Order: sequence, then C-alpha cells, then structure tokens
Amino acid sequence: MEHRDSGIILRLQPLTETSLIVRWITRDEGRISTVAKGARRSKSPFQGKLDLYYEADFTYVRSRQSTLHNLRELGLRATNSLLRRELVWLHQSAYAARIIEQNTEEETPIVDLFSLFTGFVRSLPLHSPSPLAVLSFEFQAMALLGWSPELSQFNLQEGDRGLFVELASKPWIEIQTEIASPQSTRNIAKGMSRFMSYHLHRIPEGRNGALGFNP
Repeated sequence: MEHRDSGIILRLQPLTETSLIVRWITRDEGRISTVAKGARRSKSPFQGKLDLYYEADFTYVRSRQSTLHNLRELGLRATNSLLRRELVWLHQSAYAARIIEQNTEEETPIVDLFSLFTGFVRSLPLHSPSPLAVLSFEFQAMALLGWSPELSQFNLQEGDRGLFVELASKPWIEIQTEIASPQSTRNIAKGMSRFMSYHLHRIPEGRNGALGFNP
C-alpha cells in the first residue's frame, strides 16, 4: 500500500552503487527514511530531484521488516537553491537538521518541528548570514522539545537580557539589531551551550560553524 506525505530532505547516504537512502522530516510522519532505488543512475526518474533541503511531495511503500521504506514517486515543491550561495547557510541548515535528528524518534509526528525547520531553511537566504538565526532556532527547538529557556536559568549581564527576551519571544528576523551586540550574542550563545548540554547531554556537531564563532 502506498503512503503519501510531504517533506524536506535532511540527509542523503549512498546505499549501493545505484541507490540512495533519503532521510526526511515530513509533515505527517515526522522523521522517516526511504530508499531511492536506482537514484544514482544517469537515467533515473529521481535524477535532479534529490538533494539536501529539497522539499517534495512523495509516495512510498512501507517495509514490513525495517524502518527503511521504498520511495516510489516524487514531485518537487522547492529546491531552496539560494542556500547554496553562502556556505554558512548550509552549515546552519545542517546544524538545525542534526538537532532534530538527535532528539526525536523516527516515525513519530513532530508537526511543530517540521514547520520550524522548514521555515528556518526558507528564511535563511532572505537575510545576511547571522548567528541570531541559529540562536533563535535553538530557543524555539528547545521549547518544542520540552525545555523552554528561562531568563533565570542564564547568568547574563543586564545588557544581555534584552536580546534574550527578543530571542525567546520573536522570530530572529524581527530582532532589533541594536539589541544584538556582538558581545551579547556571544554571551547568550555561551549560556545556550550550557543549557543545551545539560538537557541534551551533548550538542550536535557543527554549532561553531553555524554560529560563525566559538562561544
């Protein structure tokens, strides 16, 4: 029986000389994994349709033996190609994807995280690369995972608290630039590092590259 869903590609892995494993975050089923048989062949119907952060409607047949399902048909919705104009946008997207992969179960609906990640990837190329995008994603993702950052949990200077409140209450593109001084950004990034390490036990790889500095 075929299943239909919409999703965005989180990761691609070679399976055989001709096939790929496609890791998705989807609207209905959360994180799922599919096999695109023959996708690495030059005349594959999947040619040009599978790449990181591509959005698509697709059908698949569930495996009875594993969580690796058979990808059947795919219709592209968006390629998010502008991400490839800046390496830091790719680093930021990859880091956000790792947060989701590390802290969610496969085949469990995570509608809010799907919406958060999709909106994050789409919005990155609309503005200059900024560590605020990453911090905002961390704030929102942690809240959705059940650990909402609270001001009392961060040892911040008075001048840093305005940015904390902005990050906790607004999308990053609405944060006032005069509040987001480089030093406040670093201080909150350091506090967020401690917060995430405590709750997640380990921070996914790639955070420094996504932020553009080592907090």
